[in-house]
Amino acid sequence: MTSFQPETIAGQAPPADSVHPRDSSTDAPTSVSRLNDTIRGFIERWGSVWVEGEITSFNRRGGNVFGRLKDLGTESTVAFRIWSSTLNRLPKDLKVGDHVVACVKADYFPRTGDFSFAISAMRHVGLGEQLERLERLRVQLRSEGLFDPVRKKKLPFLPHCIGLITGENSDAEKDVHRNAELRWPRVRFRTQHAAVQGDRCVPETLAALKILDADPEVDVIVIARGGGDPQTLLGFSDERLLRAVAAASTPIVSAIGHENDRPLLDEVADVRASTPTDAAKRVVPDVSEQRALVSQLRARLTGRLTQRVLHDIAQLEQIRSRPALRTPHSMLTSRAQELWMLSNRGRDIVDRRIEAERRRASELGAGLRALSPLATLARGYAIAQLPDGSVLRDAAHAPAGTALRLTVEEGTLAARSEGGVPDTVPHGASTSGRDTADDAESSASADRPLDDEAPGDGVSVGRA
Repeated sequence: MTSFQPETIAGQAPPADSVHPRDSSTDAPTSVSRLNDTIRGFIERWGSVWVEGEITSFNRRGGNVFGRLKDLGTESTVAFRIWSSTLNRLPKDLKVGDHVVACVKADYFPRTGDFSFAISAMRHVGLGEQLERLERLRVQLRSEGLFDPVRKKKLPFLPHCIGLITGENSDAEKDVHRNAELRWPRVRFRTQHAAVQGDRCVPETLAALKILDADPEVDVIVIARGGGDPQTLLGFSDERLLRAVAAASTPIVSAIGHENDRPLLDEVADVRASTPTDAAKRVVPDVSEQRALVSQLRARLTGRLTQRVLHDIAQLEQIRSRPALRTPHSMLTSRAQELWMLSNRGRDIVDRRIEAERRRASELGAGLRALSPLATLARGYAIAQLPDGSVLRDAAHAPAGTALRLTVEEGTLAARSEGGVPDTVPHGASTSGRDTADDAESSASADRPLDDEAPGDGVSVGRA
């Protein structure tokens, strides 16, 4: 501690360095340096203290570690530092969220007035309360399938409008706008500002997400924050926000912090970006890359089409050089004689077949006419029918006075029976060869029905 020697001058206030803080007054104030040295001397008398808490920040810089230790029951925190020489003696797996017991010694820097604790020993006790709660939530959401890659939506190739949820006038907002516009100058944004830490973080982020998800013009939503202390990122592991992100119909990109900061939002979102700059690169394509790709594809397409056309031209020339296509009329000439012979042969076959069928039809017609009862009627015979329509076969069936119906070659006439007439020629005798032939023909005709009678009916034929 600096020794202050008072140098008082009569009639004047003593120098500030010579006034002890407990002796200071309005007329005799102490100096800042004397105050800081006094505080440091008081703190050095505390000695080392064993304290229990949860690591909420653990940043390595230049081989040393600077962090914060949080009380297990309240929000109280203290800053600590671990020098590189001490760090080598501590467990290698210390990280944010660990529940630890540490040996700390208060240290005060007079030049800057900063107060912190130097750690000389630290050991694990178990998972910190916050880490344990987050791990339980992580397990629950994973079991429900919210981390499943199958349910994650694909980002559009070129969104017409990007929704952005971030802090007002934040570096994250500037990074997303600048990098997205560099890649695609005509990109449009619809930004909803929200608190990105503290008690307002979750409700304001939920409200902004609801507005952007309901906007039909917004094709993708980016939730961005520029990293920070893990304790300040707890809002992005809130269960209400995670379930709202999972239920959103618009693809969502999480751009919270850097590679070492992994809130649960990174697991639920459709795409995780390590930084806001990375989010801008993932959401919009690079216009120069796309132009180069289009030029490359156009050149490939031109080359393929040119190659295909040249190949087809060569094939066409090869086909045209074949004899069948070079002199196609020669093939027709060789076939003309064969076609003429086949046509004549076919014509002769058809003519002979027609003539044969004509003769056969004539023969069948002559036979049909010879067998028809009408031919018998044409020779002067008649068919007698009784009033009930039955054919008269026996004279005994038509006694005198019986009405008869006689069918001759030309028409039908009515007659009446006068009774039976005795045979003048003995039964079975023949007067001439002609009569014998006529009787035979009549007998054959009588056994066949007329065309207009039902089959099976008998026919009585007599000479009219």
